[in-house]
Amino acid sequence: MIVALWLLAVQGVIGAFDTLYYHEWRAQLPARGEQSASELKLHAARDFFYAVLFSTLPWLAWHGRWVLVLVGVLIAKIILTLTDFVVEITARKALGDVYAGERVTHAIMGILYGAMVACLIPVLIRWWQLPTALLMTAPDIPDALRWGLVIMAAGVSASGLRDLYAAYGLPHGGWPWR
Repeated sequence: MIVALWLLAVQGVIGAFDTLYYHEWRAQLPARGEQSASELKLHAARDFFYAVLFSTLPWLAWHGRWVLVLVGVLIAKIILTLTDFVVEITARKALGDVYAGERVTHAIMGILYGAMVACLIPVLIRWWQLPTALLMTAPDIPDALRWGLVIMAAGVSASGLRDLYAAYGLPHGGWPWR
């Protein structure tokens, strides 16, 4: 479990860079209005699933049938990411496409996510065999990792809310961009 959580944390750091540098600074997606609304809505949905992973995995054990819910979260995140790859083609047309470095960043995050899921599979199998319950049984991990993931959950939640706000064209949704 600890390797899966470290991989998730590394992905969270790279994801924060991707959001702040590429989505906010370079592409200024929240200020692009209707053109980027579909992409921002996908980002917001994916952010919700990341928040679930960041906030629960360091604290909870998903036993029994709860494993199906967690697997659903993991699969939904993959589907949203693949859909985002397609939607970005249209949403980024005015920019010429996704930036080359951003595409590399996305590939690295995809590899990290796959590795994290692979490391999580033995835990899921073990949890599946237990009576159905959500238990507060924090894995044996460093406090810095545990609380770092909690901070990432808060950050990705805030980012998702920002993206939704901008996607629906609400007042000042593109701030600080014009």
